[in-house]
Amino acid sequence: MPSNAVREHVTNAVREDVTAVVGEDAATAVQEHATAAAQGLTATAVGGHTAAAGAHTTTAGGYTTGSPTPVPQSYTHKTRPEEVLLRAWERTGPDAFTVTAQWPGDHAFYRTRHGLLDPMLLSETIRQTLPLLSHGAYAVPLGHQLLWQDLDWHLVAPAPEIPAGPEPTEVPEAPAALRAGSDPAPVLVELRITCPKVTYRRERAAAIALSVEVLRDGVPFAAAHSRFTIQDRAVYERLRGRYADLGAVRVLPLSPPMSPRPVGRDGFEDVVLSPTPTPDLWQLRTDTTHPILFDHAVDHAPGMLLLEAARQAAHALTHPTPTVAVGMESVFTRYAELDVPCWITADMLEADSLGRSRVRVTARQNDRDIFTSTVTLAPVTVQP
Repeated sequence: MPSNAVREHVTNAVREDVTAVVGEDAATAVQEHATAAAQGLTATAVGGHTAAAGAHTTTAGGYTTGSPTPVPQSYTHKTRPEEVLLRAWERTGPDAFTVTAQWPGDHAFYRTRHGLLDPMLLSETIRQTLPLLSHGAYAVPLGHQLLWQDLDWHLVAPAPEIPAGPEPTEVPEAPAALRAGSDPAPVLVELRITCPKVTYRRERAAAIALSVEVLRDGVPFAAAHSRFTIQDRAVYERLRGRYADLGAVRVLPLSPPMSPRPVGRDGFEDVVLSPTPTPDLWQLRTDTTHPILFDHAVDHAPGMLLLEAARQAAHALTHPTPTVAVGMESVFTRYAELDVPCWITADMLEADSLGRSRVRVTARQNDRDIFTSTVTLAPVTVQP
């Protein structure tokens, strides 16, 4: 498994993020999308389309493969170098890739709790692969916008930890692969990615679906699926209208946070929910100065903020039982605007086949659902 750290970063980071948008608007935007040249990308023919070559060589099968290549910072859409989780990547097939990521043992936001690594590191790692593959493999120029449609991930427990039979006698705890070591040493994970469906607009990708197998120490511990579309700046500005002007974006005053413990947090600064008089209803708290969730200026609430809100709402609903998220099935349908209150609701669903808790979280804005996520939680043993 590749383990070389990135030795240099591209300094011109992209001022954008993977975000959510209305499905029908995204489809219209893809149809309207103008052709754009792959600015700054070295390209080679792959399967009749254009893809970044990097340090790859051509095989007899007609696609490019080769040694792992360091991931440029700009290919992750992060402006803070320390937030880049991806380290190296290589093409292994026409639409197949291996990506190495390094998870910090002591992250400022994705913190270890109950002796377990934060599973939201998995969400952020997958998010960073979307621009990596777009720019590095599918000829998408820097500056284009990526629009998240859905993300589905779940942790995979080794067979001995899963009770046999349709009615488990006890609920299995989180997979052992999440366990942190006694020291805050970084953890290397490997992502084996296939893109079963890539829609092209002339020479570059306009929409990509991907499936991911995630391994630690060579052992699979998670699986994920995601889809996203891609827009150039002109189409994005037509779609977003006045919101496309970052200088004119208005942000609501920051609302007060909930108590951190019920939502699985240690400090008020990382709480993304504000309490309301109604049980199981919160206002989304959009702190645009947060160094992780708002890594750079954006005209909407980032997708990772919505995922974190879903995770925190699920913890709030199952509090005080100590749990960890072991799966999320999320759909992004509309942008979460910064100038209008966004309301988060949570409902307990029937437990899954293993007896684990499932919580349905919905984000509403302007009387419309803009995001939904079903969060699966497993009990954990509280560390002293």
